[in-house]
Parts: sequence; C-alpha cells; structure tokens
Amino acid sequence: MRSLNGRKGDFMIEHRHTLNAIKSDLLEICFNTVENLNSHSEYLMLLQNCLLKHFDINQCCFLLNEGETCKPYNIDVSLELKFSGIPCMMFEPYFYSGSIVTIPSFLAEKVEFNGLTHMLLIKVGNNTPISVVLLKATEKWTDFCQSEFFEDFLNHFTKAMNLLYKNVEIRFNENQYRKLYNMTDLFHSTMDIDVILKNVLTIIQENFPNFDVELILSNDQDRQTKVRIKPFDYLSERPSTIEAFVSGKITTEQASDLNSSLLNAPIKGRQAIYGILQVSAPISYVYSKAQKEFIEILAHSSGNALENAKLYHQSHRLISDLQLINETTSRLNMKLDINEMLLFLQKQLMKSFQPMELCFVLKEGSQCKVTNASTQLFKTEEGMLYISHVSNHFEETQDPLFIADFSRIKGPNVEYKSMMAIPMIVEQRITGFSLVLHKDSYFFSFDSFKLMQSLIHHSSLAIANSTLRNQLQEMVDHDHLTKLYARSYLDEYVESALKNDDCGMFLLLDIDNFKRVNDTYGHQVGDEILVQIADQLRVLVGTRGICARWGGEEMAVYVPKISPEEAIILSNRIVEVIPEVTNPRVTISAGLVTGDEYQKQEFQTIFLEADTALYYAKKNGKNQVCIFNEAMLLHS
Repeated sequence: MRSLNGRKGDFMIEHRHTLNAIKSDLLEICFNTVENLNSHSEYLMLLQNCLLKHFDINQCCFLLNEGETCKPYNIDVSLELKFSGIPCMMFEPYFYSGSIVTIPSFLAEKVEFNGLTHMLLIKVGNNTPISVVLLKATEKWTDFCQSEFFEDFLNHFTKAMNLLYKNVEIRFNENQYRKLYNMTDLFHSTMDIDVILKNVLTIIQENFPNFDVELILSNDQDRQTKVRIKPFDYLSERPSTIEAFVSGKITTEQASDLNSSLLNAPIKGRQAIYGILQVSAPISYVYSKAQKEFIEILAHSSGNALENAKLYHQSHRLISDLQLINETTSRLNMKLDINEMLLFLQKQLMKSFQPMELCFVLKEGSQCKVTNASTQLFKTEEGMLYISHVSNHFEETQDPLFIADFSRIKGPNVEYKSMMAIPMIVEQRITGFSLVLHKDSYFFSFDSFKLMQSLIHHSSLAIANSTLRNQLQEMVDHDHLTKLYARSYLDEYVESALKNDDCGMFLLLDIDNFKRVNDTYGHQVGDEILVQIADQLRVLVGTRGICARWGGEEMAVYVPKISPEEAIILSNRIVEVIPEVTNPRVTISAGLVTGDEYQKQEFQTIFLEADTALYYAKKNGKNQVCIFNEAMLLHS
C-alpha cells in the first residue's frame, strides 16, 4: 500500500499537469482570439469551456464589472438583471477572507444562479475587480483549490481574462470612435441638416440597440426636416431635460412614471445649445462612464455640425430674405392701390412662410376691418376667434405675437395652433395687423417670425401712404357736403363711358327757387336740403349709375346702358319724389339727354344739350323734366 506522501506526490504531479494544461489553453485562447474578439461573450464562452475541460464545471456565470455594477454575460437572465446588474459594492464584504468564497444568500435566491455554490474574485492588484465568477464546485475543483497551485492558476486566469477583457474594450471603443470619426468626417462634408440628424440617430441605435433615442430640438430650428424630432418646450419638458439644456451638461434620471432610465446629452455648438439627445433605457439600467463619454462626444459633434449647417442655411436665407424685403419694398413703392398692395403682400407671405391661413386687418377707429387679401377662414365666425385674440393683444401692447401652440391658451379644440401676428405701426400708432396660422404646433420658426416682422415693418408706411392717398382721392372725387361725386370725377367717368356705351342718359337737375330757401331759412337749412336730395338720388339710381354735384344747387345723374323709355321713367320719378323727401319742401327741374341725341357725341356737347333742356324746364313752369331735342337750339 502506497504511503500518504506518495499519494500527495501523485496529486501534486496531477495538479501541476492541470495547471500547465490550463496555462497552455489560456495562452492559446489569448493568441488565437486577440485579433478577432468582438464581444465579451465570445471569450467568456472559451474560458467556460476551459473550466469544464479541466474541472468538470458545467455551471458557471461571469459577472463583468461595468462601472458601478456587475452584469451577467454568458447565461440567459431577466431583462432587469441584464440591464441593471448587481452593485459591485455588494460583493466587497465577502472577499475579505479570500479570493474564493461560498455564494451569498442574496445571489443564491435568484433563479438564474440556482445551483451555483461558490464565487471567485478576478482582480488585478488593487485595481477595481474585473469580474466575479459564480460556479458550481466539483470534486476536481475543490481538490485543486486546496492545492499549492491554485494561487498560480488564479494569477494566470486573471491575467488572461484581463487581457481579453481589455482587448474587447479596446476594440469596442476603437469601433465606436471610428464610427464617431467617420460621422464627424461626414458632418464636415455636409450642410444637410437631415443627414446630420439621421446619422446621430443611426449611430446611437447601432451602439445601443436595446434603447430608445429621441432628438429634442429647440424651437428656433427649422420644422421642415424629414427626420422625426420633438420640439423642445420649457412648459412640458422634464426638469432633468431642462437642466441639461440650460447647463450644457449631461443629466440622468430614473423616470419611474416612464419606467425608464433617461440620459440627456445637450446638443451643443460653439455659440448655443440646439437641443437634447435623449437616450431611454430600462429603469434599472445604470449608464457607464464610457457610455456617457461616447454619447457626450456624439452630441457635441452633432451640435457643432448642426450649428455649421444652421449658419450656412442662415446666410443663404439672409440673402434670400434681403432680396425678398428689397423686392417687396420696391413693389410697394410703386404707388399701388391698397388692395393690390395687400394682395402682393399676401403672395409674399404665402411663399415665404407656407401658412394655411392668412389675413390683413385694418383698423378704422375702434373697428377692425378684414381686407379682401384675407383667406376664407377669416370671413367666418371661427376666424374671428383668432382676430379677436390678436386685436385684444394689440389693445394692450405693440409687441408682435408669436404663439407656438395656441391650444395651450384656448383649449384642445383649437384647430390652428401656430400663430404669428405683426402690427402695422405708423407714427407710434397701430393702424392694423397681419396674421398667419398653421394647424401644426411649432410650425413657424423664430427666424420666420423675425422676417415677417421686417416685411410688415417695411410695408406699414407704404400701406399707410396708400390709405392716405385713397382718402385724399376720396376727398377730391367727392363733394364734401353731399358726399356725391364731384363734377371733375363725373366728367372723367362719362368721357370714358361714352367710348363703349351705345345708349344711356345724362340728367342735369336744379333746385327750383333755391335762393328763396336760403333767404327764408338760412344757408344751413339750404345745405340740409342739398343733402336730402343727394341721399334720395343715391337711393333711386343705386348702382346703375353715378350721381354728382354739378355746382351750387345743380346736380347730375349719369346712367349707362339704359333705354330711352327707362331713362324717361327714372327722370320723372326723381322729379316726383324730391318734393316728398325734402323739408322744407322743394321741387326740381331737370334736362335729360338720351336716345339718338346721346349717341356718338362728345361729353361737352351732351352737357350743353342737357343744360338747354334744363333751361326749357325752368322756363315752362319748373318742377318737370324736359327731354332735349334739336328744336330747342333754334329757339334758345
């Protein structure tokens, strides 16, 4: 029977052979895989096979250190455990007595670790642990752990694992930063905002495939991008998101209401912060330092690229805006009619801002008049909701109005959410305003708002001048007392109409004994009678023709395209009605030119003929109409 020392010698030889075989296997694993390792799972599977081969260990789990947590890699676990891991600090108290200890109860209770008996600490010197290996001990493993070769094994196993761990990390970081480099290179070669935003989303999703990512851009960004973004809104954003936007530093939040762990990285350029890159992981997930650094660099690179693209587009837009303002100013200085002017402005605003609805409102005293250059919405009760809100705003202040989401003010049933309203100000007084609407919230950018202000500012004086010209022309074209057309306007109107009219009537009328009225009642009453007659003429003639004050107590009526029979009926009706509507009662005499006498003649001739007929009406008893005929000329 062999002695105890002999058997111990055999075990030593066997353990030495095991150690040498393990060292050889570890060397082979390191040598053959160092160039092509892409994930921790790959080399951990090889290390697991090594333990199985030499110690019959068929159950083990590698917990790798990721910042402050240890996460399982080579076995299937719940999503919560996969993402959250186990805090590293929970292992520290158990390894004071040695590198291999019995598995603690807080691990043994987990279904994933059922049956595992021991845990092994993999640590280089005083550095942070690389891994904690959980395993089910076997007879071979237990014998080997008690041998003098175990510390040597642990040393070589730790070195190999450290080498492989670092290799994967280096390759992973290299791959990530290569992508960052390629993306940065792309950023420097493009001014396409869509391309920039799309690549930011792509690279995040490639590196964090199990996470959600969202771009939250500030309100001064263009809304026309094809990439799905969320507008940044101070009123609704989470405090951690606002903090990142304001401070320019990464923030994290365990958002229990979303069941998510949020990371907010500011998209920061040299001049400003343009938004937030928000990554959302399961609520138990803890972002590592390396992940934060990667996302921070990505957000910063995209911020610089976005800023460069924005400045590039701004410079082009500025040139375009200046051209637009110059074109608008030049056109408005052509002394256009106010309606033509507003229609031109409508076209410019529609082209520049793509609103769904637009209106121009002019103030007449305390009243708001919606002009013809407005879209149909503002001729309805629904449109008045928006006009009323803007009008009330400008009663209090002259500041322009920029509303990104009108539903926040008026409730969710408001159809048009984006609004810009710019006052027309002349000599510190609001003379009207322009209003544009769109159904989408946050549709108009702040740059659009500033451009619209500039356009309306440059247009306000031209519109005011046009209004003033119209008012002056109105004063020139109308008699200030009766509000009938002035004689000069009638002259031009009739001369123009005679070129196209084949038939018509010209009626010259005079108030009978008007001097007696003035002498008896005074000139004020005489003026009132003139106004009464003028009002009645407008009623009787309507829109068929025009009425004018010819001078003194004389007035004239011109009606184109009227038959001689109708002209006589209308003229007699005028003479009949005037005594009924005047107070004190007066009559009129009238001379009428129509029919054959009217055709193909100069207006001066027609006037002389009407004056002749009026003379005959006065001479033959007054209060009547005389129709001109050639015989009157022979006896005049």
